[in-house]
Amino acid sequence: MKLYAIPTSLGGSVTDALPVSALEIVRTLKDFAVENAKSARAFLKDAGCDVHSLSIVEIGDEIGGLLKPLREGRSLGLLSEAGCPAIADPGATLVEAAHREGFRVVPLVGPSSIALALMASGLEGQRFAFCGYLPREPLKRKMRIKEIENRSLREDETEIFIETPYRNEALLAALLETCRETTRLCVAADLTLPAESVTTKTVGDWRRRAAEIGRRPAVFLLLAKAER
Repeated sequence: MKLYAIPTSLGGSVTDALPVSALEIVRTLKDFAVENAKSARAFLKDAGCDVHSLSIVEIGDEIGGLLKPLREGRSLGLLSEAGCPAIADPGATLVEAAHREGFRVVPLVGPSSIALALMASGLEGQRFAFCGYLPREPLKRKMRIKEIENRSLREDETEIFIETPYRNEALLAALLETCRETTRLCVAADLTLPAESVTTKTVGDWRRRAAEIGRRPAVFLLLAKAER
């Protein structure tokens, strides 16, 4: 039996986001461990599943019980709220538990906002790191920005991070206040959606012509360059 890590759409249609081969596997499953039951039901209905016949359980503190379908001989689907499961979401603990008990974990093909943003950014794609969420508290956030900018400069490495949509503007303001003029900054918002935008400029250019991000799902990417 297998644990399938199933990517979900980033806001658009499921059939536009996932290939037919992945959708066919999803439709065979009866058991799902999910980050959010409401969004999971909407995804599964859009994927062509009869949601009333499915077992959908949210991931909580008790991970071991979620593996019950696998122990009983049934494959299990893992769903994040958006994008790829186990990346910046609680699914990683379930994947770890499945490995410990010897179950095979199979990742399916689908959208990853982090990978899509890097592909479209024009920044260093050979060396990069995903830094997750930055601190909310302004002083700690500023210190973390300086830390990852210095690492980017030292390693010639793209640093990737995310934020909840309602804190996008505060993060962009902190980046423009803290980073070097020559550091390249990309903001990739609404990926895969009609309003998609990917903008890469130096911090100096951002300061002169800063754009409003608004409360849109966004990925931030940073590549530091030495001052001339």
